[in-house]
This record gives sequence, C-alpha cells and structure tokens, in this order.
Amino acid sequence: MNENSCPICHDELSWTGEYHCQSCDENFKKIGFCPDCDAELEKLQACGSASYFCNACNELKSKSKVRFEFQPS
Repeated sequence: MNENSCPICHDELSWTGEYHCQSCDENFKKIGFCPDCDAELEKLQACGSASYFCNACNELKSKSKVRFEFQPS
C-alpha cells in the first residue's frame, strides 16, 4: 500500500504544493498525531529534515512512530 493514499478512493496522491487526488479531484493536508497522547503534532523543519513536536507531551516524537492522516484542505 502506498504511503500517500487518498482516504476516499485509496488512489495515489500527487504532490502539487499540496496533496491532490486526481480521481476525486480533492486536495488534502497531511497531519501527524502523537503516538502517545493522540494530539496533533507541530512539524519543525530545518536544514532539509523534519521533526515532530508534541505540545501536550512537551517532547519530540520519532517520525517512524507518528500516525499520519490525510484531511481535506
């Protein structure tokens, strides 16, 4: 299964400055959620890498453990 699949039809999403499904003609944003408390994470980007910070837990979270969800934009 593709990592970036449409939550509606499960086709692959393309990146055009935002995630876009050709089949559904919908745009989506990718949201990360904390694996411990399920709060929405803040994405921190620097020097070409991304980190995820949970304001509720007050700590950085590993990208490999973050739960991602696509929501309509």
